[in-house]
Amino acid sequence: MSWPSVKLGDIVENCSSKRIPLKQADRAERNGDYRYYGASGVIDYVDDYLFDGDYLLIGEDGNNLISRSTPIAFHASGKFWVNNHAHVLTSSGKADLGFISYYINSINLEPYITGSAQPKLNKSNLEAIKIPLPPLVEQKRIAEILDKADAIRRKRQQTIQLADDFLRSVFQDMFGDPVSNPKGWDLKPIKELAKVTTGNTPARKVPEYFGGEMEWIKSDNINTPYHILTTAKEYLSVEGINVSRTVPKGSTLITCIAGSFDCIGNAAYTDREVAFNQQINALTPKESVLSWFLYALIVFSKKTIQNASTNSMKGMISKGKLEEVKLIHPPIELQRKFEEIFDKQITSVNRLNESFFHTSKMFNSLSQKAFTGKL
Repeated sequence: MSWPSVKLGDIVENCSSKRIPLKQADRAERNGDYRYYGASGVIDYVDDYLFDGDYLLIGEDGNNLISRSTPIAFHASGKFWVNNHAHVLTSSGKADLGFISYYINSINLEPYITGSAQPKLNKSNLEAIKIPLPPLVEQKRIAEILDKADAIRRKRQQTIQLADDFLRSVFQDMFGDPVSNPKGWDLKPIKELAKVTTGNTPARKVPEYFGGEMEWIKSDNINTPYHILTTAKEYLSVEGINVSRTVPKGSTLITCIAGSFDCIGNAAYTDREVAFNQQINALTPKESVLSWFLYALIVFSKKTIQNASTNSMKGMISKGKLEEVKLIHPPIELQRKFEEIFDKQITSVNRLNESFFHTSKMFNSLSQKAFTGKL
């Protein structure tokens, strides 16, 4: 089936210019009633705070928001708060906004992105995106099918989040907040809790170092919503392993050099021996610390770790500074009780992740069929 291809700007209205600057008198009317949208989608219900540069958009049902800095489309409705990191589109009657939203999220937007230091999707490039345009009735039918598939996927995702929230709740119930330490546990520097190893990159000019069987982990493998490291895209040979650094199963890997300060302190658990680059420090637990407890402690102590970072937009924690960061050290018997709960929960979360993977795969397959007229 062949549909005409049209520019997005010809079938929607970009109402960025219709934003109304928020005035002091408007603040009393918010009261957390409206959602707030920014670069990464729904941030939260606005309560009693306001970031500089926010705007109030008098919305109507069916608005589409598209982030400028991290291009992804969100389908919103009603009245909401939005900052200047999002485009707001409304229908001109030629297109279903749900259909538009799903299509934009299904394509590669890199050709439309400008800027290197702060990549963004500007208005003219957004409006130049080519969209397949089936009849409006067909657009609505496709959007309804994808709505149902997306709802299943989101429910799986929400269940995974609830499972993670449960783990955090269990940890805080047993040990308290590791940052404020209300239970008064002994504080010890990380170097007394674990062996700290900084990663290394074998010389690229020696191709023999690469292409073997040992995974070479990078920060992308740590910046994951899952507890376990994702699979590496590059591998090291035996020669490469000899000039790199590896850690055993049960270690926790932490991002200590990153382009974004928010990524500093991200952590993931390794369930196999791996090699890793110099942006990462690995913690291999000592005798008085159990591996799953150490991982959870690092995850829930991210703010403490970030406080040891250099004060810059990017941030960095050297091995020496990381080793001196002090964390709680409860009795190993209590750590063991936590690990028993954590281990069971991880098994459950892994099953949920597998289910989420399959539902996401189904959704992506439906999207491909939908936008090629095969649904």
